[in-house]
Amino acid sequence: MNTAAQPLLALVNGRVMADHGLQDDLVVLVRGERIEAIVPRGDERIAQAKPHDLQGRLLLPGFIDVQVNGGGGLLFNDAPTVDTLRGIAAAHRKFGTTGMLPTLITDTFDVMHKALQAVDAAIAEGVPGILGIHIEGPFLATARKGIHNADLFRVPDANDIAELAAKHRGVVMLTLAPERVPHEVITRLAEAGVVVVAGHTAADYDTTRSALNAGVRGFTHLYNAMTPLGSRDPGVVGAAMDDPHSWCGLIVDLHHVHPASLRIAIAAKAQGKSVLVTDAMPPVGSENPTYVLNGQTITARDGICQSDAGVLAGSALDMATGVRNLVDHVGVTLAEASRMASAYPAAWIGLESSHGRIVAGQRADFAVLDAGLVVQETWVGGVRYGV
Repeated sequence: MNTAAQPLLALVNGRVMADHGLQDDLVVLVRGERIEAIVPRGDERIAQAKPHDLQGRLLLPGFIDVQVNGGGGLLFNDAPTVDTLRGIAAAHRKFGTTGMLPTLITDTFDVMHKALQAVDAAIAEGVPGILGIHIEGPFLATARKGIHNADLFRVPDANDIAELAAKHRGVVMLTLAPERVPHEVITRLAEAGVVVVAGHTAADYDTTRSALNAGVRGFTHLYNAMTPLGSRDPGVVGAAMDDPHSWCGLIVDLHHVHPASLRIAIAAKAQGKSVLVTDAMPPVGSENPTYVLNGQTITARDGICQSDAGVLAGSALDMATGVRNLVDHVGVTLAEASRMASAYPAAWIGLESSHGRIVAGQRADFAVLDAGLVVQETWVGGVRYGV
């Protein structure tokens, strides 16, 4: 469709999260799936547009979650299909997530291949919110396996490299343990456009530093499943905090990481490098608190997903709750929490020119929140979804 022929929509009476914080005197003009302009309330173009009254609510950039294992009672590993992706995205859309990387937990090469194909097909079909894929394993360290199935861990071979480095429709993020993967392979993948990140690793500081030089761009759920910061051995956590260029994913469910540790990490990293993630599992957006992973029954209780043995298995966190936790328990301003949930993840995965901010030319992806930071509407590509 000719963009100019599409009707103009005006989002009025909202508190708009602009680049420098909330502003009460702005109107967002949307045409099709893009933001056409941000204008003052008296602008003459508003009269030519169809109004949508935000009723004084907050208009934030839509949330972008780079680690989503499941939602709505669905686990991506169980059925790596377009229908599964459609269901997971719909479940998280209720909580303001307008873009995500569905995440495949350690599995076989065949399942990885099917997952990559499913994401390519979902993007081709225009499933709202699917930006690419995050493959978490199987190139991980047994000593820091978490809930992953270590029997499937391995070193990447030529088929793995070819599969990951092939041209895909969306972003490909790969979590690996840098001590398990030759650094020339990291460089090869990074040069092919794969967003390589470190996680589930027992590496020391020097190995991690070398991996950063080879092409690692970030860290999966900082603090969890990696060597800690020590006085004489900085470990992976120390390397992550010490490096000014990489991004760090933070699970802000207040169970994976203590609020004080979150404050320390956010203060240590350069602004723009701390990213809110959920590591969400099937209970998000579902009334069923249980699911099966690697033959183990996992139960969500009080927001914590654990196996019978007490091992954390992802989270029951949604992005809106993560934003509230950042503000209420970590002491982050709403403007910065919003950026950690939108602009910063967009930059991490290379989509900052089209996603993550409320500015002219970007996609019309929004989360509309009330004063309690509870999502009331979600917009993806100019289409409104109620919650």
